[in-house]
Amino acid sequence: MPTPALPAREVPAPPGWRRWWLGARPRTLTMALTPVVVGASLAWAEGAGPRWAVLVLTLACAVLIQVATNLLNDVSDFERGNDRADRVGPLRVTAAGWATPAEVRRAAWAALGIAAMLGLLLVWIGGWVILAIGLCSIAAAWAYSGGRRPVSYRASGELFVLVFFGLVAVAGTHYLQAGHWSAAALPAGFAVGAMASAVLLLNNYRDIAGDVAVGRRTLAAALGPARARAVFAALMLLPFALPAWLALREPAEPGAWLAFLALPLALAAVRDLGRLSGQALNPVLARTALTQFTFGALLATGLLA
Repeated sequence: MPTPALPAREVPAPPGWRRWWLGARPRTLTMALTPVVVGASLAWAEGAGPRWAVLVLTLACAVLIQVATNLLNDVSDFERGNDRADRVGPLRVTAAGWATPAEVRRAAWAALGIAAMLGLLLVWIGGWVILAIGLCSIAAAWAYSGGRRPVSYRASGELFVLVFFGLVAVAGTHYLQAGHWSAAALPAGFAVGAMASAVLLLNNYRDIAGDVAVGRRTLAAALGPARARAVFAALMLLPFALPAWLALREPAEPGAWLAFLALPLALAAVRDLGRLSGQALNPVLARTALTQFTFGALLATGLLA
């Protein structure tokens, strides 16, 4: 295991809870919220009655698992020497010296523990299928950064995100709301998950130089800049086939066209990736996550209109 990096930058620790708020990476939490909102809206559009308490529990579990994943990634990157002084991304809690690795790891497992307890209520409602989804999601939160070959260090990270932040989250939420599976949940999950994968791809594209230096073989590093930009464009633009399909199929959901209002944001992200690099990509990364949330929110609104 590489020697842990020294604190990346000497920055005073934020007071109280704020360091943990930053450690949770709040700008990424929309990636957990969006598939739940889309899955629930699709179920309601297909005739299921809203189950508000179930929705709140689902949102809470999704966010807690995302927070735990972020914290485990924070401490893992520090211990593996990936958060170095020349890091171009935002500050990390462990690398900045705001918390010890043990404190960050305890916080991560606390978030997973709370998610598991809340998830038991969802298991009682949804049965063994939800139990399987919950156990796989918790295991995935650990596998993303843990073990000898963490997912975040391999080219399969984007596929991992597409599956858990797209297909599983949308289909699982739909099942909890409707009590059955839907053929539309999988393409909806692919669309939402593809944009979430684009967020990770952009993050790794920005960090190619630092990742290669520590032996991190992400998809962006494996593809190289030019092909990574092409894949990013596909992940951002292919999801717009979903609202067109929903609007034109039988029974039609014409309100799905509303999601096309997010297309200018997606095109802007593709353009910016082609002309910016390094720290200049940090705002683009935040806007890419916002684009996914905007797409999901507009799609959900259109389905319910």
